Amino acid sequence: VSHTHLQNNKDRFNENNNSKHICIHNIFHAVVEVPRWTNAKMEIATKDPLIPLKQDLKKGNLRYVSNVFPHKGYIWNYGAIPQTWEDPGHRDGDTGCCGDNDPIDVCDIGSKVCSRGEVIRVKVLGTLALIDEGETDWKVIVINVEDPEKPHCNSLATTENMTFSLENAKIVLFYCFKMLL
Repeated sequence: VSHTHLQNNKDRFNENNNSKHICIHNIFHAVVEVPRWTNAKMEIATKDPLIPLKQDLKKGNLRYVSNVFPHKGYIWNYGAIPQTWEDPGHRDGDTGCCGDNDPIDVCDIGSKVCSRGEVIRVKVLGTLALIDEGETDWKVIVINVEDPEKPHCNSLATTENMTFSLENAKIVLFYCFKMLL
């Protein structure tokens, strides 16, 4: 499953793709790597046996999500869609850069604080493209299907009435997170 698959096949099952994921009504499974309000930057270790969650390293140092006042850590549950991959050999038409060789990232903007490693069913609301160190790094903005706000959220435009203004906060935090690291 690629970012293009997520965009182009939102409300139907794509029988022509070799993916084991079924895209019915824009619902996917996601693994929570960094629960809301936490700082340890965990990632799916795709090269390790059994593919565990491990704390990410940068230049040999453990990585942490920066606090940006008034928030601590991420303001959402951050994770990935299992068995997906951003292809480093494919130049994205939107960003002009190749993929980052990682699973596709998700940000669950629902109200529930999830646990690290929890597998949740999520509904896709939209995408945000970042260029990180010259590589495309797509963020899929989602909401947990068990969230009480889910019936009212069908796109990013419908999130404005949620508990706090996620429409602006998510973009500001990504900007600050990428600039501070």
